[in-house]
Amino acid sequence: MSDELVLFYNPQSRARMAHWMLEEVGAPYRIELMRFDKRDHKTPQYLALNPMGKLPTLVHGGTVITETAAICAYLADAFPQANLAPPVDSKLRGTYYRWLFFAASTLEYAAFDKAANRTSDTPARIGYGTYVDTLNALEKAVTPGPYILGEQFSAADIYVGSQIGWGLMTKSIEARPAFVAYSGRLTSRPSFGRVNAQGMKLAEQLKS
Repeated sequence: MSDELVLFYNPQSRARMAHWMLEEVGAPYRIELMRFDKRDHKTPQYLALNPMGKLPTLVHGGTVITETAAICAYLADAFPQANLAPPVDSKLRGTYYRWLFFAASTLEYAAFDKAANRTSDTPARIGYGTYVDTLNALEKAVTPGPYILGEQFSAADIYVGSQIGWGLMTKSIEARPAFVAYSGRLTSRPSFGRVNAQGMKLAEQLKS
């Protein structure tokens, strides 16, 4: 059985996070470019891999991984030589999981509701509570830095950083100095530059 890494990808999706993670891992991979206009993500063949019909999906040999945070966590463990997650027996593992899944749940929902201008009079019934509480917690996570785990860059930074970057661009996350500085550190990484360059080329292909 082949151990090939295949990422089902469109640059206008969360697959960009998985793409960034693959560039950080450094292992060879192949991209399967999916066209939304042709509904490639709703074909029977793709739905057999991901019944949600969403991107990204990663196939590694015979293993199928969906959900971007899961892909990031999986790749970090599958390629430990990349040092993108603390060892299982490290106390930092808890901090790593905490903020990786905070970004995939609490932060993403709070930012989406902010962008959609949705509010609630009963914050206790919402998973993230309030938007302000969410951003205050996030600010503590990225301070003092430079990364979530201090000096160690990890898969958690890819997910947290992607959420912050998107939020700053769409104004669904306040441009607090800590967020701007953290995002700047991440976007200066060579891997991020490569992903952006590849993403633009692939976006051009989709126009044809």
